[in-house]
Amino acid sequence: MYMVLKKVALLSTVAGTLVLGGCATKDEVEHAQATADQALSTAQGAQQSATAAMGAAQTAQQGVDQLRSDVNSLTSRVNTLEQTHRGQRG
Repeated sequence: MYMVLKKVALLSTVAGTLVLGGCATKDEVEHAQATADQALSTAQGAQQSATAAMGAAQTAQQGVDQLRSDVNSLTSRVNTLEQTHRGQRG
């Protein structure tokens, strides 16, 4: 009986130590929350930067599209002039 009580007491002590050792202190929880808040703030800043970059990329794409249209128009004019010039020589 004494051995059983001794084992139960020892197991209770070990179990209690494990349970208490796994608990976080208030400071640890607050530090973890502050770290999470900082990570969220950083992520939101990155999202804003990405949104701004997307807007700039769309503006640049519009400029490229306009330039491509201008080049196509000039190419067409050059082709027309070449055909007219060849026709006058022919």
